[in-house]
Amino acid sequence: MKLDWTAQGQVAAVSLGGTVAVVVVFALGVLGLARVEGARENDEGTHALGFTQAGLCFLACAAVVAYGIYLIVPQFH
Repeated sequence: MKLDWTAQGQVAAVSLGGTVAVVVVFALGVLGLARVEGARENDEGTHALGFTQAGLCFLACAAVVAYGIYLIVPQFH
């Protein structure tokens, strides 16, 4: 039995990159919510941009999770 170390390294690199990307996008969503809270405390009217940023980031994270579940569960294919 021969193990293809190159393929294993590629899988590990893609997994690590994907994980870091999802965490960064989620953190940007939390930053958008923090901007909304900051705008509320300072009585500024820029709530929409923060909500939009947070919504798009959390939607992207949910899409990645849903795609992962789709790949794992064989009944969805």
